[in-house]
Amino acid sequence: MNREPLLELRISAAYGPGRPVLHDAAIAIYPGEILGLAGQSGAGKSTLGLAILGLHRFRKASVTGYMRFHGRELLDLPERHWRALRGREIAFVPQSPLASLNPVLTIGAQLTEAWRAHASGPAAAWKPRLRALLESVCLPPDEKFLGLYPRQLSVGLAQRVLIAMALIHHPALIVADEPTSALDMITQAEILELFRRVNRERGAAILYISHDLASMASLAHRIAILERGSIVEDGSPEQVFRAPRHPYTARLVAALPRLGAALPGETGVSAAGLCALEF
Repeated sequence: MNREPLLELRISAAYGPGRPVLHDAAIAIYPGEILGLAGQSGAGKSTLGLAILGLHRFRKASVTGYMRFHGRELLDLPERHWRALRGREIAFVPQSPLASLNPVLTIGAQLTEAWRAHASGPAAAWKPRLRALLESVCLPPDEKFLGLYPRQLSVGLAQRVLIAMALIHHPALIVADEPTSALDMITQAEILELFRRVNRERGAAILYISHDLASMASLAHRIAILERGSIVEDGSPEQVFRAPRHPYTARLVAALPRLGAALPGETGVSAAGLCALEF
């Protein structure tokens, strides 16, 4: 693995004059790596993800410290530069897929708008890429599907649409914030396998944010534990699960119903089954 970080940060964050949400939180993500960011609700996981996307200012959060992407400092970027970066080099997969899609636009229209945000040229040039993109995330590449509205999709299908949107411009980094929290166990396993395939075949680094350590064990190359706004542990899944160094991590691991049920590389979904379960 390339040991020059794709993204490295050390930040503190607060909403208004209240108690800081992040306290000198430090992580590094390397090219082609899946980093799991775990912690209980309220630990600051989503705030850290918003900061990486430059969206914290829209939530009235102040962020201090440093955040470098490809060696470029991001915290002092004006919004017009963030708009050029966000969606093209750093993409986002949110946790509420149906709520994140525009209810009055078809799936095809929303995918095309996401393409046009960072590309130009005739729509005809986009069509072959769109077909390949849909097939890569196990969605039907036909006009009937593209003509559907979000309300006509299952939660699992809507999440695949959002993953497709995130992949349109071949980003170097994808921030996935609780992307399986609204899914049943079978669909969750499908989405986890899809993220792994995106990482393997496209080389995209992924920051996978979740409170679910069991799902993280099957996906992440490395896990960082966030407690009350600070990173208290950072290591391989084997180290974090088998020999946690911090008492908080030990409590999280001890709360899992079956530690041996989720080891790295084991999602229970075959490559052939990934595209066959929903259709």
